Amino acid sequence: MELRQIRYVLAVAEERSFSRAANRLHLAQPSLSQQIAKLEKLLGVSLFHRLPQHVELTDAGQRFVQVAQTLVDMSEGLEREMRAYAVGESGKLLVGSLPITGAYVLPRVISAFTQQFPGVELQLIEDTSSHLEQLLVRGKIDVSLLTMPISDPSLEIIPAINEDIFLALPPQHPLADREEIDLAEVADQPFILLKEGQGFRTISLRLCEQAGFRPRIVFESSNIQTVQSLVAAGMGLSFAPKMIALAPGTVAPPAYVRLTSKPYRTLVVAYRKDRPLSRPGEAFVQNLVEQGAHI
Repeated sequence: MELRQIRYVLAVAEERSFSRAANRLHLAQPSLSQQIAKLEKLLGVSLFHRLPQHVELTDAGQRFVQVAQTLVDMSEGLEREMRAYAVGESGKLLVGSLPITGAYVLPRVISAFTQQFPGVELQLIEDTSSHLEQLLVRGKIDVSLLTMPISDPSLEIIPAINEDIFLALPPQHPLADREEIDLAEVADQPFILLKEGQGFRTISLRLCEQAGFRPRIVFESSNIQTVQSLVAAGMGLSFAPKMIALAPGTVAPPAYVRLTSKPYRTLVVAYRKDRPLSRPGEAFVQNLVEQGAHI
């Protein structure tokens, strides 16, 4: 059994189609089918139910994929580690970034990193915290900036930034001039939050829960800057981390008021425990933590 055959099975299982898997693997479909048939003959089991419109894994196929993914992950991890030993300061570093937060945190980190490792290709993947966590666990990225809480125990987590959270109100709101607000005072008012899957939405809901209420959500957005603009337009209330409150990026920003509970969010840099970072990866993590100390 060859590693390439294992990769072929995983591709067909993910695509649920020999033709789509062949296109993805840049192979001719007959060649892919022959390789998998050869593997099935070697193993003595069928891995796929071949249906008219798609394929499905057999029971044996499901078990094969479960173990095969671990083998491929281990193989890729070993290759990555050996490559780091071999090339030292060259190669590629895949970094997960929260779209808005990364724009405030990463520029100085990247500048320092590229000066230190000019031969390393740095590639940024922007997504929500939950999706970045999944990519990290699956080994699709090397290191990522994430928002706590993090649920997967396979990740090594290093705190990078503790950031105050403010209540965002329309500038004309009766409480906008207050120095501090007890969140329970606005329990009956409309809120604008980020969409599901974003770490700051989870934090926002938790703050409301701790204040004893469930927020009445009237608008949702995938972009925190859009949320701030809607608040500024008087459509509702929301929350904002310090870096957004200091540089909101809207023509007429909301009013940002401290909460009496003094909430904050924790941003961490994370990587897989079973995949040691290369020297450039370790340097990137160190630079990010050092930069976070100044925010």
